[in-house]
Amino acid sequence: MTPQSLTLGYVPGGTPAKWARIWAERHPEVRLQLSALDAADAAGAVRDGGVDVALLRPTADMSGLAVIPLYEETTVAVVPTDHVLSAADEITAADLDGEPTLLPLDDVVAWAGAPGAPLDHRPETTKDAIELVAAGMGVLIVPQSLARLHHRKDLTYRPITDAPTCPVVLAFPEGAQSELVEEFIGIVRGRKASSSRGQSAPAPKRTAREKTLAKQAARAAAGKVARKPGPGKRGRR
Repeated sequence: MTPQSLTLGYVPGGTPAKWARIWAERHPEVRLQLSALDAADAAGAVRDGGVDVALLRPTADMSGLAVIPLYEETTVAVVPTDHVLSAADEITAADLDGEPTLLPLDDVVAWAGAPGAPLDHRPETTKDAIELVAAGMGVLIVPQSLARLHHRKDLTYRPITDAPTCPVVLAFPEGAQSELVEEFIGIVRGRKASSSRGQSAPAPKRTAREKTLAKQAARAAAGKVARKPGPGKRGRR
């Protein structure tokens, strides 16, 4: 018989290590497979069964998925190390007024009316946008984990104190779940090993706080639709 396994997807900047460690401690007989996902494809991968559960940032289309809010990421501006904004420990949205900004096609920051002057050119990926920041083309606004993921010696980043945070959630298909998915949900929600090991009890219902945070994340993701590049300035070549 094929050994049981559970597949956990995660988007760039996602941190599945904690959950993978706890799973390995409690269920060494069940392999947890980690699957890196592009941000744009993550929700679809859960819906289509490509992964069983996923750590992702909510998008405008979360239909057919249930989510559990995990944490909120700080939003930062990535700039060259010699940029004037690098002199401060943190900045505000007003500090970005008039700054050429890059808006990649895989943008994950749900910030309607974001500051700056978006460039007409939209790079395909955040990684491509990072290259353009290094070339002096403009500033990039991303969750802090992506700034760390794409760290370079010639770039730095600064927290934007009044920017919306970027939520990260655990997503799984709505409806009845397999025993393994229920067990993973229980781990994420803090269920103790003594109450879950060897049991197939259903995952507890979402708390009122979880429901509220999930709704806020969905509204923030939907707000991205309103974020369209305005007449932008062209950066230095």
